[in-house]
Amino acid sequence: MSSLLVVLSAVLIGVIFALLFRVQSLLSVLTGSDNKKDSSYNKVNAILFPVFLVVGLGLFFWATFSLDYQLPEAASVHGKRTDDLTNVTLYVITAVFILTNALLLIFPYIYKYDKKRKVKFFAHDTKLEVIWTVIPAIVLTFLVLKGNSVWWDMMSEPEGENKSEHTVVLEVLAERFQWNFRYPGQDFKLGKHNYRKIDGTNIFGTDFTDRSSLDDFTTQEIVIPKGADVMLKIRAKDVLHSVFLPHFRVKMDAVPGMPTSFWFKPTISTYEMRKKLNNPDFEYELACTEICGNAHFNMRRVVTVLEQDEYDEWYASQKPWVVNNPSYAASKLTDKDDLISLRKVLEPYKSKEELEKLSLPMGNGKTNKVASL
Repeated sequence: MSSLLVVLSAVLIGVIFALLFRVQSLLSVLTGSDNKKDSSYNKVNAILFPVFLVVGLGLFFWATFSLDYQLPEAASVHGKRTDDLTNVTLYVITAVFILTNALLLIFPYIYKYDKKRKVKFFAHDTKLEVIWTVIPAIVLTFLVLKGNSVWWDMMSEPEGENKSEHTVVLEVLAERFQWNFRYPGQDFKLGKHNYRKIDGTNIFGTDFTDRSSLDDFTTQEIVIPKGADVMLKIRAKDVLHSVFLPHFRVKMDAVPGMPTSFWFKPTISTYEMRKKLNNPDFEYELACTEICGNAHFNMRRVVTVLEQDEYDEWYASQKPWVVNNPSYAASKLTDKDDLISLRKVLEPYKSKEELEKLSLPMGNGKTNKVASL
């Protein structure tokens, strides 16, 4: 009860002060003393507008050039073009921002209240309409055409002099809350997949009847060579995700039921970027820019860029997925030639004794010794 009385008292006091202010204003109008006050208020407010402009622009430039919130230089070929286009756009936007705000905040000072000034009224000015329509149209047309050129260069497979000697194709599979990656094996052909074949073991839905898939291997990080054309074949299993490689200026949504892809060419190895930034702990990264659930923070993976010889060594050291899951792969095969292909993939990694002990079920329910195929 006491708290309610305090609130009501505060409201009553506020109403009283408001009424007193209103009475004082009416008396000022009747006595003519309000004209002087209005004149002084106009001068103060008119001065505050350009002061706000100077302070605001000062803070704007300070935040732009002093705060370290920008990414390091682009580590891909198209990334440099993207940054150049972004910078041109920012320069245009910044110039328009400064100009419009300068006019907006200086005009109240120049045209502050003055009894001697006569106001000119006009309802329409064709010249002004043409100026502020044609100029933005020309600038925006240039930006759109330039951006369209960069976009198609990014989304098209490299050709001619833009094509590198080496090409890397890998599959990026997104699901809550992790990334998975599949590389083609020594045949350099990524095997087919089918979403109907996805289960607890075969998370990619790899189709093992496609012999190109038998030597494919999977990883938990992206490893790519510097200077090679890299193609990301992107899929999602559940909800919308987004493949974001900020240092390479790569961003492409992973959409369930709609495979997407992205080409790019890395130009700076992880080691070189560490030296440039003087940061021995620096890592390129893959992040998801769609908030896909409570554990979204887990959607981060390391991306390592190696020199070509280092990449070749890493690539040669990877084992096909079927090496750790031979029985599963064989259970999906019904053709003897497919089983023979599977045996050839396993031979470099399994001893003769292991192959003899390993029974691979045929699709008709029978079993075959791998070594006897």
